[in-house]
Amino acid sequence: MARSILHMLTPLKHMSPFDVNMAVDAGFDVVVPYTHVAASDVAALVQDAIFSRAPRDGTRTAIFIAGRNAETALDMMEAARGAFVPPFRAHLFADPAGSFTTGAAMVACVGRALRERFGETLAGKRLAIYGGTGVVAYCAAVIGAQEGGHPVLVGYDGRARVAGIAEGIRARFGVAVEAADGATPEGRRAAAREAEVILSAAAAGVQVLSGEDLGEARRLLVAADVNAVPPAGIAGIDVQADAAPLPTGRGVGIGALAVGDVKYRTEAGLFRRLLEADAPLALDFRDAYRLAVTTAG
Repeated sequence: MARSILHMLTPLKHMSPFDVNMAVDAGFDVVVPYTHVAASDVAALVQDAIFSRAPRDGTRTAIFIAGRNAETALDMMEAARGAFVPPFRAHLFADPAGSFTTGAAMVACVGRALRERFGETLAGKRLAIYGGTGVVAYCAAVIGAQEGGHPVLVGYDGRARVAGIAEGIRARFGVAVEAADGATPEGRRAAAREAEVILSAAAAGVQVLSGEDLGEARRLLVAADVNAVPPAGIAGIDVQADAAPLPTGRGVGIGALAVGDVKYRTEAGLFRRLLEADAPLALDFRDAYRLAVTTAG
């Protein structure tokens, strides 16, 4: 059997050591990072990878797409897919900044909590998503909408940028996502007031909702936070909380380490899936979500 080779592409200065470690631990024989990769570079790199091996070894060749931007990663995925010349193909897996698997894990953990604690699903729920300009929020919004929820991206620097992201999601996936101005404390509280689900995907060490803010979320069922750096993104959620009652007495909280455990197992599982598949796969956050739901239990 041909050796397994993973080509890791990123538009950034460095490839994430986290992702390199995950790939090696999953079992890839050879892992090669490529940095400063533009979308226009992808086709040539992919064709170099596929044409240098027999078509039967397409399942032993994989392309991993990193970076920090969801739409760039998805565009690079499409460029890679468009570079295939059947029967020459390879596996594709996008997880920029590990955020596709993180966003998938966060929503999967929330779904489990809704089901087990309240007998509910995401369908019909309003999701206030803080850190709305980031990749985790992007994934959570798309997944939440596809599950029948009503996501609202809350922008720390106003409504305009998250409104553009919401429109991009609509154009790409055909789902509705709202945008809200979270530049002021009142704006952040207003976004939380009618939400049954609150997700914090803001930058590490940034608190988006205080305990007082959270107390105004009258309909809250589940709040989740992926920030492991103090202070918590949502006050009162311990990093290890796994559907633990919130101090406000309303709803339960899920902390960064509980989400992180599901994220880690999901990313590792997707890498192993590439190694075990008998036909080339193309994996993004939607595939990550399906595995995360199973992983979360």
